[in-house]
Amino acid sequence: MDDMLKTLHIAASGMRAQGARLRVVAENIANAESMADAPGGQPYRRRVVTFDSALDKAIGATTVKVGDVVPDRSVFPKQFDPSHPAADADGYVQTPNVNPLIEMADMREAQRSYEANLNTIRAARTMLQDTIEVLR
Repeated sequence: MDDMLKTLHIAASGMRAQGARLRVVAENIANAESMADAPGGQPYRRRVVTFDSALDKAIGATTVKVGDVVPDRSVFPKQFDPSHPAADADGYVQTPNVNPLIEMADMREAQRSYEANLNTIRAARTMLQDTIEVLR
């Protein structure tokens, strides 16, 4: 029974972590076109989630947790648009370092990880129900 509760706890921590990752990916996608308002300003900078493992002393198992949400330090692409308010002297505007294709891949991976943890919880629940049935 203890092992079953550990399993549920570990899977739930994975779901929480992937849920946080999905929220950050959604924020990146929502801001993929957010550029600076004035020259010298920076556009939206993509953010990424890091994960840490943490010992949950209450259950005696290692779980996953969100470490930090850190900015992606890749360079901002430039686009020629001399009419934009944030254009530099050469007419180039820095655009967000968000690649929608990468964000969709990250979203898909987070979704699959979330579903895998959910399936683990479902399997544990079924096993618990079957055990209770046997004991009746």
